Order: sequence, then C-alpha cells, then structure tokens
Amino acid sequence: MSTGSADQNEHDRESGGPERGGPEADAVRAATVQRLERAMGELGTAAVARMESRLSWFRRMSAEDRSWVGLVAQSGVAAFVDWFKNPARGRPAITVEVFGTAPRELTRSVTLQQTVDMIRVVIDVVENQVEELAAPGGEQQLREAVLRYTREVAFSSAKVYARAAEARGAWDARLEALIVDALLHGDRDEGLQTWGSALRWSRTPVIAIAGYAGEDGESVLEDLRNAARRAGHDVLAGLQGDRVVVVLGVNDKDVRDDGVSGAVTEPLTELFGPGPVVVGPPVGELPRAGASVRAAVSGLRAAVGWPDAPRPALAEDLLPERALQGDPSARTQLVEEIYKPLRGAGSPLLDTLSVYLEHASSLESTARMLFVHPNTVRYRLSRIAELTGHMPADGRGSFVLRIAVTLGRLAESSEES
Repeated sequence: MSTGSADQNEHDRESGGPERGGPEADAVRAATVQRLERAMGELGTAAVARMESRLSWFRRMSAEDRSWVGLVAQSGVAAFVDWFKNPARGRPAITVEVFGTAPRELTRSVTLQQTVDMIRVVIDVVENQVEELAAPGGEQQLREAVLRYTREVAFSSAKVYARAAEARGAWDARLEALIVDALLHGDRDEGLQTWGSALRWSRTPVIAIAGYAGEDGESVLEDLRNAARRAGHDVLAGLQGDRVVVVLGVNDKDVRDDGVSGAVTEPLTELFGPGPVVVGPPVGELPRAGASVRAAVSGLRAAVGWPDAPRPALAEDLLPERALQGDPSARTQLVEEIYKPLRGAGSPLLDTLSVYLEHASSLESTARMLFVHPNTVRYRLSRIAELTGHMPADGRGSFVLRIAVTLGRLAESSEES
C-alpha cells in the first residue's frame, strides 16, 4: 500500500470515516442505515422511557398527551433514519414529518421549553448508542448527522410554536373585538362568560375605557394590551373605526372602597391617541360590562361638549352632555340621582335651587325672592350638595343641577300627560 493511501486511510480514521460522497462512505452509510432501521423501535421506546425518568412535567401529563409525545418521538427517529438514508434530499422537512403527526392542541400542553427538553433527551439517547448503531468507521458520520438533524428540529420547533402563537394571538384579537362589539351593542350576553373563559378572564371589578386611536390603531391596541397585562389586569381591546375600547378586569390591589384607583386608568390614558379618554363605571363581572362600555362610548361622543373635561374623564362626570346628546341612560341617571332626591326632600330645597340658578347664583337675590334670611339659603344649598354631590355655587355643579332639574320636570310632565 502506498504512503499516500496509508495517509488517506489514517485521515479517514481520524475524521470518523471515508470522505463524504465517496463509494466507501456510501457503503458505510448503507450499513449504518440498516442498523438504524433495526433499532428504530427500541430508540423511540428508550427516548420515552428516558423522558419518564428525567422530566417530571412529562409524568404529570395526561395519558393521551404522553401518547402523542411518544408518537412525535417515534416519528422523529423514523424521519431521521429516512433522511440519513437519502443525503441528497438536502434539508429535512421536520415540520411535516415529525410535528405533523401531533394535533395542534399539543402546543398548548407542551411549552417550547419543554419541547427543547424532549429534544435533548432524544439526542442523549441516540448519542449514547452511536458506537452500537454506526457501522465500523461511520461513528463520526452518524454523530455529525445527528447534530445537523437536531439543529433542524430545534429550528422547526421554534417555527411551530411561533406559528401557533401568531395564530392564537390573531384568534384572541378577533375574539376580543367580538366581545367588545357585543358589550357595546348589548347582545349575545349568554356567550360572554364562555368567551371570557376562553381568554382566561378572572378579575373583577370590570371597567371600560374609550378613546381615539390616532394614526396607528393596531399599535395603540397592542401597547394598551401589553401595559394592562404588565399591571396585572385582564384586558380586552377592540378597534372600531378610529375609536378604541378597552375592557379591564382590575387587579385587586387597585380597587378601593370608593371604586377603582386612578392608578389603573392614568398610565393607560397616555397610550391613546389625541382627544378625550372616558372611563365607564365599574361593574361586578364581565357579562355586565356592557353598561360600562356603553357609558364610556357615550361619554366619548359627548365629550366635545365639555372642552375642559379632564383626561381621563369619568362617564358619570359627562352625564349632562350625554343627556343632551340623547343618551337615555344618562337622562335616567340624572333624574334618579339628582332630581328625585331633591323632590323627595321637599319643595323648599327644589324651589331654593331653582331660584338660585335663575338669579345668577346670588345669595341675596335668592333670599329676597324667597323671603328668607341668606343663612337659610346657605343651609339649603349645603343640603342640596349633600344630597346630590354637586355644589350649586360651582360652575360645573350648577350646570349639572340645572340639566337634572329640567329633565326631571320634563319627565314628570310626560308622566302626568
């Protein structure tokens, strides 16, 4: 044998086999394939057994999911043998040949990290048996093939989970928009609880926030979702034209005796586009959130009537504007919460308020018209503020009271006629 041939053989031994693509390499590969085909079943079984012993989360899975994982492992081994047998095929079709055997629901039971753990187990099983599986001289060839194949499996795993996450995100976004639309229009109440469960909704109370999207509505939606989830809230968000409606299940730490803390709404307000932002009243559960959504949207429409409204503004602070725009629930609330308590307290309070508003909020003029002392007027005005929560001497308060009294009288007139 020539020195050159001896050097070549020595090179082959050091590199683990003959040069790739040569006749001798093909012969070694064919012999290795035969060994692999005989050991396929044993490899798959050994991989599943190793998972049972090393992966605690695998032992906690349902029998059905474990069987699917076992099938994926078996398919992975079979696909590797087939790819190793035909090196001219190029990159293996991992997604179809391996993950195509499992249902899409498996991506919900097995996380990406757990998939990586499974791949490591299978690699260990195969690598530990390379000496027995490979034909003489083909150990390095098989070892390199395993590394290449597992790299493709890793990339394909990431692709499967990325696609699943993308599809799930798109489905969640469509479902969120559907729920927001149902809440706004007051229909499909019977399905809201089920839909909320599908989105893992669990927190109460629930509030709605309405504002405008600005130039990039989808970006605003995503920013609002991310900020709300980081704060620990459940969130639904929908884009309706240029309007954004967000429904929040509020984190317990942000609930106070007097309602939801401003710490919930103020950080989110900054993420809306230019224009007013209106917060609906809190409700006890998701199926009742329609009242909060409708109040917030009604307030958003009516906010143009109060240019100096705070941002965010409460829908209840916009009751006069909402009532003037034709919101029947706002009219009813003004009558029930302001006019009727005043009516029930007796005519002196209602008469004093009417005269006071008609005479430019003047104590002296009101006292003269009612033939009482100015201190009596002061006392009655303070009682009105206690009953209604609005100060007659305050510009905004007097406006709210005037609208409420007018609506109350119109309602009484309609009832009498």
